[in-house]
Amino acid sequence: MEPAEVKPNIEFGDLEKIDVRVGTILKIEDVEGSKSLMRLTVDFGSFQRNILSGMKGEREDPTEIEGKQALFVVNLEPKKMMGEMSEGMLFDIGYADGILPALAMPEREVPNGSRAG
Repeated sequence: MEPAEVKPNIEFGDLEKIDVRVGTILKIEDVEGSKSLMRLTVDFGSFQRNILSGMKGEREDPTEIEGKQALFVVNLEPKKMMGEMSEGMLFDIGYADGILPALAMPEREVPNGSRAG
């Protein structure tokens, strides 16, 4: 893989606007009628969210990520896709570069809801 060019600089304050938190993936389910979307039920400690991710077909068994912690953006405007609301975004590594995506995960277990940054 050839690394992509670094994106243009942003103001530090712009980065401060993004709320990235650790959550545990409790359940992953198929979004009926979608060719790519899966529904993740994620525990962030004091709240849970349903987050849709275009990961269908990326893993032989998508349920292998149930019980794993990963990083999520939790302050995006909710977005309706395939008739369902997505309340955040899963951070993964590699999709934008055309390689099989991997979860962005903490190196050790931390409390759900812990903030990145």
